Amino acid sequence: MTRRLILLRHGQTHYNASLRMQGQLDTELSELGVQQAHAVGRALAHRRPWTILSSDLQRARETALALASEVGLEVRTDPRLRETHLGTWQGMSHSEVDEQWPEARMRWRSTPRWSPPEGESRLDVARRTRQVVDELVDASPGWNEHPAVLVAHGGAIAALTAALIELPVEQYPIFNGLGNTCWVQLSAHPRPGASWSGQAAEPEIGPTTDGAREVLWRLDQWNAGLTPPVATT
Repeated sequence: MTRRLILLRHGQTHYNASLRMQGQLDTELSELGVQQAHAVGRALAHRRPWTILSSDLQRARETALALASEVGLEVRTDPRLRETHLGTWQGMSHSEVDEQWPEARMRWRSTPRWSPPEGESRLDVARRTRQVVDELVDASPGWNEHPAVLVAHGGAIAALTAALIELPVEQYPIFNGLGNTCWVQLSAHPRPGASWSGQAAEPEIGPTTDGAREVLWRLDQWNAGLTPPVATT
């Protein structure tokens, strides 16, 4: 049995539009972000998702509710799906961060173990977000090609994707640049071989539940989105 998973990034916020670091600040969608959320909700409705989970931050929850209104589902929130906590960078513009911490943003994007001052690393985010998916696998034996949709944030989705497909940590930075209301699709297949625990090289951020150890996630799509994208009118 193949399980489908869609990881959907929230719609645009004013912070996105002005190149400002949000992290776990609870920002709301811009007017364009609201339009994007409803457009992607209509687009994904035909996939007939069976459950919708969301970060509890407003921008993700509003995006999830737009999809939920199209398919008649409730939205469950989980704070483990929040964006990376960016510590003292939260609320600052990219240029302000670059002025105070030259080359630090580049280091943060290219080094998964490095974290902003008082913030989280990409590995920290991968650990907490992976738990949500692993628990869903265990709790949902009937999960099939109709997707579960998790609505979250660009950094969180990038870290989660890398963890699910069990990339070596040094390769985590290959996932970057997910657009607003763009999504990632993964599929889970029976893991070949005796068991996950028998692998020669265990991933650093591996499965956390018994059910999750029996499946192998494969990446189907990265940065999929509407064509043409929703633009201001």
